[in-house]
Amino acid sequence: MNAGEETGSGPPEIDWTKAGELRDDVGGEAFREVVDLFLVEVEEALEALMHGPGLEAQLHFLKGAALNLGFTEFAALCQQGETLAGAGRARDVRLHPLRAAYGRARDHFLAEWEWRLAA
Repeated sequence: MNAGEETGSGPPEIDWTKAGELRDDVGGEAFREVVDLFLVEVEEALEALMHGPGLEAQLHFLKGAALNLGFTEFAALCQQGETLAGAGRARDVRLHPLRAAYGRARDHFLAEWEWRLAA
């Protein structure tokens, strides 16, 4: 699979255990703030994402942010793109499907996180 390719028709992979650990570490109310900040920062980064010399660093940032909240499938796509960009193949990273993968993960997370992570 190339970076940014869609991985299937099922719901995106979310590591709910990882998300729960973060919620436990910061507390329930602060977790909501972390989620809100994550969404803003990742969406801004995705909007600015473009091919070029900074792509590897941009994808590294996105991967780290995604892993903190358990967006494992999206993080894996970012890792693949980061590897390609680091090898001088930034043009091979498909940005639109990468953005779409994030959108699916975000929607799935927002639809389920409150009941899945109920304390």
